[in-house]
Amino acid sequence: MPLLWLFLIVLAIAAGAYVLARVRVLAMAGENRRALHSLPVYYGSNAAMKSGVPALLVLAVWLVAQPLVIDTIASGHIPDSAIAETTSRGLVMAEVRRTADGIDMAIASGELSETAARDPQADIEDLSARLSDAGAILTSEITPPVFRAAQELRALSAVGTQAMTIIVVLIALFGALWALRETKPDFRARNVVEQGVRGLLIAAASIAILTTLGIVLSLVFNTVEFFRLYPASEFFFGTNWAPSFSGRGGASDLGIVPLLWGTFYISLVALIVAVPIGLFAAIYLSEYASPKVRAVAKPLLEVLAGIPTIVYGLFALLTVGPLLMRVFGDEGLGWMQAGTAVMTAGLVMGIMLIPFVSSLSDDIINAVPQALRDGSYGLGATQSETIRQVVLPAALPGIVGAILLAASRAIGETMIVVLGAGAAARLSLNPFDAMTTVTAKIVSQLTGDSDFASPEALVAFALGMTLFVITLGLNVFALYIVRKYREQYE
Repeated sequence: MPLLWLFLIVLAIAAGAYVLARVRVLAMAGENRRALHSLPVYYGSNAAMKSGVPALLVLAVWLVAQPLVIDTIASGHIPDSAIAETTSRGLVMAEVRRTADGIDMAIASGELSETAARDPQADIEDLSARLSDAGAILTSEITPPVFRAAQELRALSAVGTQAMTIIVVLIALFGALWALRETKPDFRARNVVEQGVRGLLIAAASIAILTTLGIVLSLVFNTVEFFRLYPASEFFFGTNWAPSFSGRGGASDLGIVPLLWGTFYISLVALIVAVPIGLFAAIYLSEYASPKVRAVAKPLLEVLAGIPTIVYGLFALLTVGPLLMRVFGDEGLGWMQAGTAVMTAGLVMGIMLIPFVSSLSDDIINAVPQALRDGSYGLGATQSETIRQVVLPAALPGIVGAILLAASRAIGETMIVVLGAGAAARLSLNPFDAMTTVTAKIVSQLTGDSDFASPEALVAFALGMTLFVITLGLNVFALYIVRKYREQYE
């Protein structure tokens, strides 16, 4: 049964339970609502909640756990002798999943019958040809162990889906019957529903935490798998980035140092552009601009934060890059060989970061108590002296926090780098050379001609984990500084 139909069936059972519970309690009370402990809507909501919520929770957990369990069982059907020294069980299981998907595609297109798909003695060469004709993407030849594991994977998936459908529907029906059985005029339905809603609110508040946990775990597991196939010392200390999509990583150099250098170099150029402009704009808006000017200028400045990054990337590629080439290229000073360079991406990224710095700094400067300014004016200081010697020192921790948040945003940027900085992984101090960043290589590694479980693809998770740790540290440090600053004036 399709998942959508199962979901609609559960919703239909919950809706039916709602109507029946409401009708039942009103009938038992003789249509006298004063004889009820709670409003009729609470009795219906109690029945709908007890029939729908547990069933949907079981459905969600089942959908997450079933692939993990099935992969583990199917992996056990692959003998160690079928795994070559140059590969791993994870790579073989990736091929098993592709084969299973290809069989489903072949059956759907009519290239293969269900009987032939279940035949353990099937001709492997004929099967491969049929899967290719059906449009299946296979990165290597199908072997008998892989085919048998794919058959087991499909069989277990079918059984698991049937069991899930039966169990989820039974839970929904049982919940509905249980709620109808306890539906009586003196039942405290309102209290139960409010407690249930409170639990749902807590669950909703936990989604962010669980999502973060899931992201971290996916990064950790795939990073560990990568380091089983590639030495960690060469990854963290290697100065050459040259992935090879042939040989499953045997000829690849996957050193992260040039990528980190490009990331920090481009981010540094961006901050050199964004911090002075953003800080000066914040000082003007908070200390010099009239209310009318501020009401117009600040929203216009913050429009920059709403422009998609792909637009900034196109601006870097089509406008800023050619403009820099006219000045620093062969027609000018001769320092620049192409429009894609660190300077191109850094300038455009700095423009993108201006509203981050200016808006946060403006709020922080406005949070400085007016009494500090009045005391400075009372001592005979001018407005510029007050800003330099009183306001900015008081707001400095918050401004530093804003700069760090902008830096973490710059480190995680992708599209501007892809279109404006080029794709060369190199160690160079020349800002007019093409370089690349960690985020750009994550994109390229996951879209290359490589097995998803190969070192060339798994390295994207190691890159992501490294970038996650760096940006998380910057964000935590920035939030710590900002919160410490705000507590001084509350």
